[in-house]
Amino acid sequence: MTDARVVSTSTGRVRGTVTDGVARFLGIPYAQAPFGENRLRPPQPVRPWTGERDATAYGPTVPKGNYPAYVRHLLHEVDIPGEECLNLNVWAPADGDAQPVMVWIHGGSFTNGSGSVAEYDGSGFAADGIVTVTINYRLGAEGFLAVTGGTPNLGLLDMIAALRWVRSEIAAFGGDPARVTVAGESAGAMAIATLLAAPAATGLFTAAVLQSGAGANALSPAAADLVARRVADHLGVPATRDAIAGVPPQRLVQATSAISAQVIAGRRAEWGELALKRLPFAPVVDGEVLPRPPEEALAAGASAEVPLLLSTTRDEYRLFVVPSGLIETIDDTTLAAVANSLGLSAEGVEVYRANRPGAPAGDVLTDIQTDYRFWMPAVRLAQARPAGAAPTWIARFDALDRADNDGLGSCHAAEVPFVFGTTGLTEKSRLVGSHPSAKVTETVHGAWVRFLRDRDPGWPAADGTARPTALLGAGIEVVPDPQPAERDAWKPAERGAWK
Repeated sequence: MTDARVVSTSTGRVRGTVTDGVARFLGIPYAQAPFGENRLRPPQPVRPWTGERDATAYGPTVPKGNYPAYVRHLLHEVDIPGEECLNLNVWAPADGDAQPVMVWIHGGSFTNGSGSVAEYDGSGFAADGIVTVTINYRLGAEGFLAVTGGTPNLGLLDMIAALRWVRSEIAAFGGDPARVTVAGESAGAMAIATLLAAPAATGLFTAAVLQSGAGANALSPAAADLVARRVADHLGVPATRDAIAGVPPQRLVQATSAISAQVIAGRRAEWGELALKRLPFAPVVDGEVLPRPPEEALAAGASAEVPLLLSTTRDEYRLFVVPSGLIETIDDTTLAAVANSLGLSAEGVEVYRANRPGAPAGDVLTDIQTDYRFWMPAVRLAQARPAGAAPTWIARFDALDRADNDGLGSCHAAEVPFVFGTTGLTEKSRLVGSHPSAKVTETVHGAWVRFLRDRDPGWPAADGTARPTALLGAGIEVVPDPQPAERDAWKPAERGAWK
């Protein structure tokens, strides 16, 4: 049975629903529509409304393109028309006050995704006493283009505005504004790494979960300037805020897609750091919103009071090479060349080979890419925290074998439905397999709930001499230091060892 529920906020009343003990409010604006006079400007406060605002359906999504063709059957997009796209969704226990809060920041390479993706349904968390909020934020050039006369990091400012809304309003929905955890996956986790380093976000959350993303993807001013010039050249307009704001949103989305494709296919001589980072639209070290790179900021004590849960998946990079068939085209020459471009020596490659006897070159390189792009940045972020900082826990999702899901294994994004308890969705069956384990959901979701509620997921935290890592599957196996040989195979600048 579904009943109506009305909550009063500082800008007006919202009408949601209650089903099976979970209250749901969808499409609540936390900032004005970012169009017209607000185009390419920082988020502006919501104007109050009269009467009851319907909050029973997801609100509009921000302008964006689609995922690459080879993963569209695995990573589904939601597109809802309308301008009031800076909105959020709330799931809460129907009864109870001062409950812990999770604010979820979605992934999608800073060019895709939304808070209304079905697998992010917060009912499972709400049933366990966690008020859950999912948000939209501006993507691509709309959110992360650094042009003359403009404001970089608009997407980050959107996230901060949403967190401020949570601080001001969440108590009315049964949440505790003093117990807010910000959590995200992929680009969402990378964004959280920057929020940990952003002065404007200080005090807006008290813990953080970074899943499959860390602090290595923030762009330098030079890289951001190169992207802005290339976007402007593609559009045939000056690289200024006024000129770009005059471009129709869908045309700017097309430019975002075109430049992203050029970076992924480009060479380091042309694109510099972007050729390795492969995310031309991402948070920028602008000296204001993000004064310094996240790892540097954390080493200097930023967010030292915030407990962290850092997690990756065992087979992250298989999502990017298995569906396209690219993994089958990798030979020994390609393996050596790509590994070298990432900073891994020939001796380091042999370490990977020795620990994978008989593995094809494609599998070896995929594991190297997994470590370079996901595992090592997470370890470095943990290492960056100074002595005396709040605890940091480390985990790895190991639950899926390659036979479960057409060779993907425990790949990037495969853990998210287990986190939310949404593995039953038909559209996710290819990612999680046709028979996802309820025991894995119990393990993974349970660990997150414990961290959100108790600030302890259930295994020892890392410290200056040890990095115990929880391998999450049907149960939790804690190992003292996974893959030590691979970790030590990287050049000194990339090593994650605590000294």
